[in-house]
Amino acid sequence: MDQDFPVLFSRRGAVAIATLNLPKALNALNLQMIDRLCAQLDAWARDDTVAVVWIDGSGDRALCAGGDVVTLYQQSASYGEAGDGRYNTEFFSREYRLDYTIHTYSKPVVVWGGGIVMGGGIGIMAGASHRIVTETTRMAMPEITIGLFPDVGGSWFLNRMPGRLGLFLGLTGAQFNGADALFVGLADRMVAQDQRDTVLETLAALAFARNVDANHETVSDCLKTFELVSLQRPESVLREHYDQIQQLTDFSSLPAVCRAIRSYQGGDKWLQRSASTLAGGSPLTPWIIWEQLRRARHRSLADVFRMELALAVNLCASGHFKEGVRALLIDKDRAPQWQPASLEEISPEQVARCFDSPWYGEHPLADL
Repeated sequence: MDQDFPVLFSRRGAVAIATLNLPKALNALNLQMIDRLCAQLDAWARDDTVAVVWIDGSGDRALCAGGDVVTLYQQSASYGEAGDGRYNTEFFSREYRLDYTIHTYSKPVVVWGGGIVMGGGIGIMAGASHRIVTETTRMAMPEITIGLFPDVGGSWFLNRMPGRLGLFLGLTGAQFNGADALFVGLADRMVAQDQRDTVLETLAALAFARNVDANHETVSDCLKTFELVSLQRPESVLREHYDQIQQLTDFSSLPAVCRAIRSYQGGDKWLQRSASTLAGGSPLTPWIIWEQLRRARHRSLADVFRMELALAVNLCASGHFKEGVRALLIDKDRAPQWQPASLEEISPEQVARCFDSPWYGEHPLADL
């Protein structure tokens, strides 16, 4: 096994293991990683000697901190010239195809979500059949800071969170922990971070059947024995703030919701950070989030990914994405000059255009 590969593949008995292997970059996804992982999942699906797939990240700092946004920025810098835009279509369509594969995989998929799990990392984790968080887990969908939107199925899983937590997390990019992930349905078990190898060894020693349903039950029963008891878990910030978040988002228009969140004057530091991130973020992103959640509410998972692909490609061509990445990751001055600069200056037509298909022919994800 070549330790220099961006994704490492190995076996322990009937358990097939995929390890994201760019620890210095917090295992952020690039196109090579996406392609290798997707191809290997397809091969393991056909391999009768594989009963369970395990996905984790190299090191203890992160499962995956998101996608390779800088390369997307570089490819988008001169969007409109011959060939430009193709990379972004390829990147997002292949990433979403990977996420959809995990969502619909027949065999058990166990994802170890210790450390940072953000953006594209949540995309990998959200669709797995057995999602493990730890006391070190830190999650977020922080796309508002760079003028994108909560993608990788965010339209699907944010809509399925209790109350309006999904809307709040999308608008604010707020960080949340493993206990929060359990509360909002993004995780199934919380296990101590130092138990990763023990859990993997225990799974590998199990007697699996040829029956996929039976193997799902076997994995579930095994993971349950490692669950951290309540006294060992961090407090759920989202559960603690649930009623307040409901009040802050209880308005019929997006500008009213944003005003309520940005106007928070209390002493709670988590809510203060949430308000600050929304206030400093792209004014286009909140409109996209508001509309994507509305449009996706009754769509199939495949239709959600098709909608998100059009959004992702269109927004990468927008000035907001380019300015957001410039300010946060290129020049690092953290002073984006958004144009337009406010929610009120963005027209409904501008938002609607972001959802238009940028392809004249067949949609790249038409076969999902």
